[in-house]
Amino acid sequence: MKVTVTVNGRAETHDVETRTLLVYFLREACGLTGTNVGCDTTSCGACTVLLNGESVKSCTVLAAQADGQEVTTIEGLAKPDGTFHPVQQAFHEHHALQCGYCTPGMVMAITSLLKEHPNPTEAEVREGLEGNLCRCTGYHNIVKAALAAAGSTELVS
Repeated sequence: MKVTVTVNGRAETHDVETRTLLVYFLREACGLTGTNVGCDTTSCGACTVLLNGESVKSCTVLAAQADGQEVTTIEGLAKPDGTFHPVQQAFHEHHALQCGYCTPGMVMAITSLLKEHPNPTEAEVREGLEGNLCRCTGYHNIVKAALAAAGSTELVS
């Protein structure tokens, strides 16, 4: 079937099998490999993207379900000139990654969380990230980065 999704502001039309997951549409059809495949079971959050501004685990959404919708991936957060999005900048400044595998999903989840709750508490950040797993960091610097980005005036994705 033919599916058209606006990905990072650009229309992407591709023929896909009806069972194609959004994560594979993004990675294979669109060539955007920043969205990681971690578990294919919604357990880890490595595949988190924004679908119409809301964070979703793209391994649980069919590409056909996203037809006509807008998706933002990690590649679409930075400004065209390469300037980091405030959440990306906070991750950089607060050393909120180690191996980096979960980072795109964490950044996308935090971006969505801060859109809904611009000034969360530490507990709210931790609760908001409960669906995203990191096996390296212990979350301490990820939470620090989220709280630092919450103070940004540029949190428009």
